[in-house]
Amino acid sequence: MKKAIMPLLAGVLAVSMLSACGSKSDGGSSGGAVKVEFFQNKPEAKATFDKLIAKFNSANPNIKVTQVNPPDAETVLKTRVAKKQVPDVIGMGATDTYSTLSKSGLFENFTNDPLTKNIQPAYLDMLKAQTGLSELNGIPFSTNANGVIYNKAMFKELGLTVPTTWDEFMAVAQKIKDAGKTPFYLTVKDSWTTLIPFNGLEPGVVGIDFFKQRKEGTVTFKDKFREVADKQLQLLSFGQKDMFGKGYNDGNVAFAKGQSVMYLQGVWAIPEIQKANPSIELGVFPFPATNDPAKNKLVSGVDTLLTVSKSSEHKAEAKKFIEFLLQSENVKQYITEQKAFPAVQGVTQDDPSVADLKPAFEKGELVDFADHYIPGAMKVDTIIQGFLQKKDVDAYLNSLDTEWDKVANRK
Repeated sequence: MKKAIMPLLAGVLAVSMLSACGSKSDGGSSGGAVKVEFFQNKPEAKATFDKLIAKFNSANPNIKVTQVNPPDAETVLKTRVAKKQVPDVIGMGATDTYSTLSKSGLFENFTNDPLTKNIQPAYLDMLKAQTGLSELNGIPFSTNANGVIYNKAMFKELGLTVPTTWDEFMAVAQKIKDAGKTPFYLTVKDSWTTLIPFNGLEPGVVGIDFFKQRKEGTVTFKDKFREVADKQLQLLSFGQKDMFGKGYNDGNVAFAKGQSVMYLQGVWAIPEIQKANPSIELGVFPFPATNDPAKNKLVSGVDTLLTVSKSSEHKAEAKKFIEFLLQSENVKQYITEQKAFPAVQGVTQDDPSVADLKPAFEKGELVDFADHYIPGAMKVDTIIQGFLQKKDVDAYLNSLDTEWDKVANRK
């Protein structure tokens, strides 16, 4: 891993240093107001951010924040970095790109910064764990959750209760199948959707620490992931027949129309499901990966973090904008409109569809997405997709180890 990223880090570091020495063509001000560029990666959040930016600009006439939200934002961001055009404020997920850019020294260090005072500690720890750095280069803003979405009316009709262990989970699935209904609507045509159960299983069965140990060469996928693989196949046995021909959009509509009782997805799918069936009564429960409920924490990651470029000429104004976004009423507006969860303590998501997840957030019983610790170049989603088609556990585990080593050893 280290060998693989070093050339990229060196390149990014070089251009970021050059960027720091350069200056923006417009001088960063217009009409007496300091111009601050806010670059973020979520198209579905653009309208919400537009409203928040208008509110900020109105209250701060000496600062003018403008939003940039291009398609394929991470690729655009990396290109901007290479061109020495780093945005002032960046909003992005806690992805492999964030990790790589953090290691390049591109972002400000927020360790002990007052802006982090009310942030849920679990999410601060996640960002540090992901980059492996002692400093903090981003401020968690909103989060999401990966679990099991279920149809409450169908659960009631079949006399089912929400499972808290793996055996209970499989018993519920079997009871649904015995009733002639489909337990899970699976959408394997879109490889990324195979990550939902993978991310749900890995933290409880293996543990996120595995990836640190894998980097150190003390463990292998072949040694530790057999139970994950077996459970991935067990889930498959409860899906519909045409799962390999159906994608994410198909799944949202099918579940909304009652074609399955449960749906393995993240909370981000809820608005699309409700759009297809506004009257559906749904809930979400944490993925019961093991028979020890204490190990079955809610998989929740940083959906949007906020950071400031070290090369920004307007760091004070950029931080003032972040401080504004982190105010409780603005966080509340964002998570309400986006069906997201707050990284800020004291703000709650009150939508009834995600009420089952509230205890996990309140108790901090959270664990990060496993795929956040896997190099993007591995394309683990396509490896999983291939495994689900061929069902060869040994070949799957060998492939995970081979591709990991290949990326790690890449010059």
